[in-house]
Amino acid sequence: MSLNTVHGLLLRIVSMLPRKAKQTFIIALDVMMVPVALVLSHALLQNSLPTTESLSQSWMAVAILMTVAGLLCSAMGIHKVQLKAYETRAFGMTVVHALVIGAVALLLDRLAGFDSPASNSIVFAFVYLGICAGSRYVLLQGLHWIYRSSSDRVRVVIYGAGRTGKQLAAALNTDETIVPIAFVDDNAGMQSTIVQGLRVYSPIAISSLVKEKRVDRVLLAMPSLSRARLAQISARLEDMGLNVESLPSFAQLAGNGARLVEQLRPVSPGDFLGREPLDRELTNGAETYAGKSVLITGAGGSIGSELCRQLITTKPRRLVLMELSELALYNIDQELGALGRRHGVEIVPCLGSVRDAPVVRKVIEDHAVEIVLHAAAYKHVPIVERDPVPGFANNVLGTQVVAQAALDAGVGQFILISTDKAVRPKNMMGASKRLAELVIQDLASRSDPSQGGTIFSMVRFGNVIGSSGSVIPLFEEQIARGGPVTLTHRDVTRYFMTIPEAARLVLVSGTFAHGGDVFVLDMGDPVSIYDLARQMISAANYTVRDEDNPNGDIEIVLTGLRPGEKLQEELLIGTGQTTTPHPKILQAQEIRLSEIEVAACLKSLRGAIAEANNTAIRAIVGRWVEGNQIEGLPELVEQPEQTEQA
Repeated sequence: MSLNTVHGLLLRIVSMLPRKAKQTFIIALDVMMVPVALVLSHALLQNSLPTTESLSQSWMAVAILMTVAGLLCSAMGIHKVQLKAYETRAFGMTVVHALVIGAVALLLDRLAGFDSPASNSIVFAFVYLGICAGSRYVLLQGLHWIYRSSSDRVRVVIYGAGRTGKQLAAALNTDETIVPIAFVDDNAGMQSTIVQGLRVYSPIAISSLVKEKRVDRVLLAMPSLSRARLAQISARLEDMGLNVESLPSFAQLAGNGARLVEQLRPVSPGDFLGREPLDRELTNGAETYAGKSVLITGAGGSIGSELCRQLITTKPRRLVLMELSELALYNIDQELGALGRRHGVEIVPCLGSVRDAPVVRKVIEDHAVEIVLHAAAYKHVPIVERDPVPGFANNVLGTQVVAQAALDAGVGQFILISTDKAVRPKNMMGASKRLAELVIQDLASRSDPSQGGTIFSMVRFGNVIGSSGSVIPLFEEQIARGGPVTLTHRDVTRYFMTIPEAARLVLVSGTFAHGGDVFVLDMGDPVSIYDLARQMISAANYTVRDEDNPNGDIEIVLTGLRPGEKLQEELLIGTGQTTTPHPKILQAQEIRLSEIEVAACLKSLRGAIAEANNTAIRAIVGRWVEGNQIEGLPELVEQPEQTEQA
């Protein structure tokens, strides 16, 4: 029979054995230890084993002692104490039990007239105590072997060999499902020592321990460390593929705390606007969209999905969701399904790219689209800066494809979602959005809404808190990992909106559009990103580590401005602006390119994209994006013909 078979059999026996049977076994064990203790104590005193004759003469005394041992064990409840708790709860009772048995042995000796020395009974009592306690230790180790060999046993390393770690190890030694393998401690003086029977290792040995000892998880037992430091250690261990758990503090055990990963208080985006949210101040504009078929491009993005949620409440006839990402389209379709049925709105998911003109035309025609909200765009500044070809193809040519298809199909209204980075852009992403604005302004100049033409307009706003690529999710992640929080420049400021505010601005602005409009929101004062970082650290119940507070939790590190990044963003290109029916929404008055200039720009851009020529794209930006602040733009070598139309 193999060792694994024996182990499996023993595990089944131990697991299935009733508690009453286990307790009966303990009583029987204490009873059977009486003759064993008598033989051993005689051997110690006489230096020889007792003879058969002496055993036959004392059989009645042995039987009485065994009976007393069994009754006393039951009366004291020693048999009810689990083996894993024996050391702390029942050893003292075994001492009393052994002394009583020794006293009974002395009494029986006197009644029998042997008049043996009292030391004989004392030796017997101590031998009985030793073998009773020893038998339980052997049983406990046997049970540990059985359970530890089980594949269900969790193998852990304890990080921190101080008082808390020792207490944790002692507690885990009595647990049947968890086995501590070793300690890890940053204190070099503790390393290579033995604590609670476990060796203490340096943190650099964790990776080898994981491989050699098959470690499942690491338990952090360092309550004196700051949460930021614990988060740093936790993040490093999780990067190694380990599950990490933190030993709760006494406050947490009392119900007043939370696990380490739950100690960051959720941040409300509106806390960092520097102004009151405008959601309630913006009228809903429901009359513009009610009963209409509305197309949202980029419907799976942060802005596009919020537009969908708010549009449903206006009860359009149909929402057409166009999205390049299959997963994002699936998610928003699943989310809107129940809402659509509740409000009587047909939800139509469409997978495709805004650059694919035949697909865009078919979507608009098949679903009789009456309003287009164009939110599809590449918007991450560093990515588009590094790879401008796909950025301009999507943001400029994609916009031209959708807008032209809307114009050709007689769509009533087209709204472009733009950005403050399009104003005197310093990066290629902003430049691509400015060119998209120029394309829409050109189409607006050639569309006559009074004759049934499309009403083209644009909505421009600043950073959206909580959207993909927003600084707040980045800061939250860095804070959760214990820092540092990275900031490009101490003086960087940005205008901020919440996602609901941005979506509501788009919808309300659509009710004011007449053609070629550029709408901007009165967003209050710009927010200092450095102050925002400090607020978020404070909101997470941490302190900032700097020169004034060197013992703080999380440091703010300045990394330098990225290519194309501004210190301050702007919302208006020109100085002129007019009011709208809503006091918080302004309409910008800006210079446009002529139809011929837009056509020339688009021709050059198509050629540069077809050749994947980044230099040519940068030259086009330098030629056609007025007021750009992008450094090192080359000259446009070949000027396009000035008569070709877009």
